[in-house]
Amino acid sequence: MLELLKGRCIWVVIFLLTFLVGQAQPDSTVLSYQEYLVNILNYHPIAQQANLKLELADLAWLSAKGNLDPTLNADWNQKNFDDKRYYRIFNNRLRVPTKYGISVVAGYENTQGVFLNPEKTTDEFGLWNVGIEVDVLQGLLVNERRIALDQAIVMQDMAFNQQQIILNELLFSASLAYLNWQQFFYVQSVLLENEVLATQYLENTKESFFGGEKTAMDTLEAFILLQDAIALTNYNNVDLQDSRQMVENFLWFNQVPLELEPLTKPEDYRRELFTVSDVRNIQELTRTNPLIMEKLNKLNLNELDLRLKKEKLKPKLKAKVNPLLATTDNLVPTYNTSDYKLGFEFSMPLFLRSERADVKMGEIKIQEGLLDVQNKQNEILNKIESNLLQQIILRDQVNLIAQNVAGYKALLDGENIKFQFGESSVFLLNKRQEKYINGRIKLIELNLKLNSVLLKYLYYINDLVR
Repeated sequence: MLELLKGRCIWVVIFLLTFLVGQAQPDSTVLSYQEYLVNILNYHPIAQQANLKLELADLAWLSAKGNLDPTLNADWNQKNFDDKRYYRIFNNRLRVPTKYGISVVAGYENTQGVFLNPEKTTDEFGLWNVGIEVDVLQGLLVNERRIALDQAIVMQDMAFNQQQIILNELLFSASLAYLNWQQFFYVQSVLLENEVLATQYLENTKESFFGGEKTAMDTLEAFILLQDAIALTNYNNVDLQDSRQMVENFLWFNQVPLELEPLTKPEDYRRELFTVSDVRNIQELTRTNPLIMEKLNKLNLNELDLRLKKEKLKPKLKAKVNPLLATTDNLVPTYNTSDYKLGFEFSMPLFLRSERADVKMGEIKIQEGLLDVQNKQNEILNKIESNLLQQIILRDQVNLIAQNVAGYKALLDGENIKFQFGESSVFLLNKRQEKYINGRIKLIELNLKLNSVLLKYLYYINDLVR
């Protein structure tokens, strides 16, 4: 529905803020709906806030990848006492983790001292080691590092859906404000025309009174009708100013709120602002709604979390294999198959009460999420089906009222001619005028109600932003 042409927004701002360049605007300027939305998407603070969701998700992905960063540790300790070097111990260690429960480790140690623990003793050239550490049971295929990466991918998708939800809500509220402005603006034009007609009737009645054809009561009645017309215009003008201010709430430029020029007006209310080209599969429209997609993202996160909790039901068994490489005075490491370090670490809670409870709570969260998705899908599906029916009814109503308005106009013109020849009265003329004016106002309201229903349809299927 909307092509986001950022360059056009500058054109919009020029028309909205002509006072910034010191130019007068003698004629009214039309702020089109498309230009209005382009400005909002480019400059509104909430739209900019929505874009930050994507940046945060990218940073979360970067943070998750950080769990696979190699780490280098170094440790140096020395003790001298009573003119003796008790010990000097130097160790460094490089660990390279992977997505699976396997880490590549390497290190170097060099020790000296008269009171050094024999197991830590090395020759003057030191000792190298290279090997692997494997989580044989818990953590081999499913572990915190891998789950964090998978969750970060889901969070990127969720961030996009959250951005769409925020923008969809923003454009929906902004569009409603624009439609209200349209309604009160064009109703105002009808009421001003009503004033003109009432003024004309009063003048004609005065002439007829001075000519002896009308009574003073007829003149008083025409005067009261004019006063009523002015009052209606004033009442609507209050709503018109409020609706203009609501539209201005959505207009920004470079973090500065904008104001509409006094003569700025919305585009013609008779034009359908929202195009529904085709009615696609309703089930598919419901499934791809960002509200549903976000809930599915949360469900995926819970499922990944449950995988990790189930993994913790397994015992922990870590195997460590580190071949040792000695060096000589030529600094070339040598390897002997009989030189190595080998170890195992095993642990397991005897009752697994915390782990079993965590798994059960995770399963309940997933059940809750599934029920929430089903409920939301059904809610949106019903709204879409009801909306499609409203579109059909309102289009028929608009056509019907348009025909009625044309008929009211013909009757009013005929009554005017009769009034000019003294064959009608102010009362009958007022009734014809009242029907015509009310019909025109009703037609404006129905057109904008139809646009409002089309807007809701695009909102339900998330087609306001694409």
